[in-house]
Amino acid sequence: MRKMRMNQAIATALADEMRDSPDVVMFGEDIAVAEGPFKTSAGLLNEFGPSRVRDTPISEMGFLGAAVGAAATGLRPVIEIMFIEFIGVALDQLVTEAAKFHYLSRGTVTVPLTVRGSIGAGLGFGCQHSQTLESWMYSTPGVKLAVASGAHNAYGLLRAAIRDDNPVVFLEPRALYAKREPVQRGEEGVIPLGRAATVREGSDVTVVALGAMVPAALQAVEAASWSAEVIDLQTLVPYDKKALVESVSKTGRLVTVEENPLTGGWGGEITAFVTSELFGDLKAPPIRITCPDIHVPYGKELEQRYLPGPDYVSGQIGALLDTGTRPPHWWECQEVMA
Repeated sequence: MRKMRMNQAIATALADEMRDSPDVVMFGEDIAVAEGPFKTSAGLLNEFGPSRVRDTPISEMGFLGAAVGAAATGLRPVIEIMFIEFIGVALDQLVTEAAKFHYLSRGTVTVPLTVRGSIGAGLGFGCQHSQTLESWMYSTPGVKLAVASGAHNAYGLLRAAIRDDNPVVFLEPRALYAKREPVQRGEEGVIPLGRAATVREGSDVTVVALGAMVPAALQAVEAASWSAEVIDLQTLVPYDKKALVESVSKTGRLVTVEENPLTGGWGGEITAFVTSELFGDLKAPPIRITCPDIHVPYGKELEQRYLPGPDYVSGQIGALLDTGTRPPHWWECQEVMA
């Protein structure tokens, strides 16, 4: 294993899959000559040429539609959505067409399409370029959804996504692109979709996180007096129900840490499932640590306040363990509202 930045791990995963299969092709804005706006396709044009690494016009509906057709007729296209918000103009191609071809064809057509998109706040891109938007995809049958939390699983999950015969949305927190960690390459580094990772073991509380909130959660529990088990979901659709049940059965408490607004966030589904399975075993109510139901602020200090930082996450979990009740969200406190 060698250390890579997350953007390097993504480019490496793409290259490894393209070497393994001539059917893997790439479409996107500025991914070829410019090597991607976040350098996630560095070196690919030089190695594989313009027939497999294609710059497209600024038309997400056009190149996503082309990728759906290419996938349905034998290729394995990987498209890049520069900022995940841009998929809004082409969402019909994903959720109405790609997601349903296999079902409507009675299983005779597969759509091995991977849709990559950069996500998340923290870098000052403003409210139109800083969302995560898992909720746009995770309620659509036929679409799988994976989220990277670092270089290691960015490599492993992306290779699994490209190999899958179903449409997979692969989300990349751009705040993590420059973060380095060891990456296992080759077949041993492939991470199956649908499998969570227990990245820290503990006994007092289960903390479930996704994407950029995984390193935030790990930092939050590092110096705590209590013991937290931290689970990286890795794949949101399908999510690893067995891992959640096993962990919460042991700890008796559940906390989700989410980089998205409270209303409609993925933690509501996780909380509902765990509560229905383990209601009698819970020692305290499950809680969700999220962003408020507002747009992502542009100002640096406001943007950092918007995100669930390690100190806030640690404080919320500590309050739950101390009181056995749900602590108020920071925006519910009187001193904030005044």
